[in-house]
Amino acid sequence: MLRKINIIIATVSLLAITSCSEDFLETKPTDAISASDAYSSPENMNLVLNGLHRNMYGNGDILPGGSFQRTGESHFIPSFDAIGGNIIHSSPGNGWMTADLKWLMHTVATSTTVTQQWYQRYNFIAVSNNLINAVNKNFNSADPKIAKILGQAYAYRAWAYWRLVTTYAKGYLVGNPSTDLGVPIILQTGAPYTSAPRSTVSEVYAQIESDINNAILYLGNGDTSINKSEISVNAAQGIKARIALSKGDWNAAATAAAAARQGYPLLTEGDWLSGFNSVGLSEVIWGGAMIDAETNFFASYFYYVSPTFNGSQNRTNPKLISKELYDAIPTTDFRNKAWLPTAPNTYSSASNGLGGDWEADPNYATEEEWLAAKAAIIQKYGMTSGHNTHPYMNVKFLQKNPGTIDVDDVIYMRSSEMYLIEAEAKAMMNDIAGAQSVLQEFGGARDTAYDSSVFNTQTALMDHIKWQRGVELWGEGFSYHDHIRWDEGLDQTNSGASLVLYRDGFTQAKPSTNDAWIWKIPQAEIDANPNISEADQN
Repeated sequence: MLRKINIIIATVSLLAITSCSEDFLETKPTDAISASDAYSSPENMNLVLNGLHRNMYGNGDILPGGSFQRTGESHFIPSFDAIGGNIIHSSPGNGWMTADLKWLMHTVATSTTVTQQWYQRYNFIAVSNNLINAVNKNFNSADPKIAKILGQAYAYRAWAYWRLVTTYAKGYLVGNPSTDLGVPIILQTGAPYTSAPRSTVSEVYAQIESDINNAILYLGNGDTSINKSEISVNAAQGIKARIALSKGDWNAAATAAAAARQGYPLLTEGDWLSGFNSVGLSEVIWGGAMIDAETNFFASYFYYVSPTFNGSQNRTNPKLISKELYDAIPTTDFRNKAWLPTAPNTYSSASNGLGGDWEADPNYATEEEWLAAKAAIIQKYGMTSGHNTHPYMNVKFLQKNPGTIDVDDVIYMRSSEMYLIEAEAKAMMNDIAGAQSVLQEFGGARDTAYDSSVFNTQTALMDHIKWQRGVELWGEGFSYHDHIRWDEGLDQTNSGASLVLYRDGFTQAKPSTNDAWIWKIPQAEIDANPNISEADQN
């Protein structure tokens, strides 16, 4: 890892320093910035941060293993939901993420996704180390512009270590964090490097908590101008809420979540159903603001999740919500419009074996009705004639320009998630009234008949919050780690998923008894790091 990070740091200034929007900092051409210059001024350090903002959703050639990166969160968000069973694939499509949902990707040490996620996170850590150490050595952190740079660097490092330890180590709440192996902690910058062994889970969390608290401190004192591609103090509070929730630090989770959502009001019905394609939505705390020049084309987030994107993955593989989850949505809850339970099953190779034949579709009495239903969906949502439809398909994620391969924003954090974190944390503290109050504010904005008072025990509250997260955050990348936190296995029996397609991903025992939930350490890391051996493999 450290040998590879050395290469990354030497090239990050040349290859990753691109702005996230056309109105970002005015700069000289990126290929004119040397590694020594990159950390020499606030202007250049902001360019380095822009590179990290870009790598949150983009691809590049700074990672080991070749030029194709897994496009950051654009890839990993839908991958986590494929593995966690939240996004259900209706067919193999063109093959993308089929190995993920079959549990054949994260369980193999040589897989591309396992390798590139590890090194992408350590790329964020390496660059953050450079920024933190350069600022602490050469600049005055009391300067608001410097404080904003430092705060974002601490936040990125906290986020990256949290992503690593919750994915490549046993979950904090289901393991023994003081003895379970986590991931290597690396804080230094510049050559020479010293290879690092795996620290314990609790040691990694201690570093994460220190970093995110520093991030909040500096961002609170920093420049308050906000571009949602940047990490604001609200976003840092949201990261802290996620960290605390995964650890079971319920009070910290509730407090940070409440702080994070301030100033980010819940979406109206019209905005909620508009496609989740813009960081301009009122709930969006943090997201990747895309521009046409930075599109990922057929490796973009919307390529994996949107029913309108004009790619073979979408035309042949509409993504579904669990039938069991959707059927529990009340008719008074407007979110029921984000999926189409009676869409005709038009793809002849659909994995449930019922596609392409109107007579096998129980929702239609004639072929004319069946064909008319497909045509109506295509016309309403702007798909092409080559797109197929499927019962329970999603129309939650819609392109601004449907039927194209055009770019759309990637959302990382919304205030609705913070409501649900706060409610869960209060429920786990057995603050029934507090959890009900938070849920009423949230649920009442979604369902005209919502009444949180019916959830009057901790068990009832938690069952409802789990359902709410499944619906509200569908396709936003949380289900895999939710299963780990709740120590719940996978069972797709009543979801509509196909056993033939899903295989090992159809059922999995709970994480506390099943180490398959822990991603393998990349074989490339074991081969390169003398302090990690095959005996340290998950």
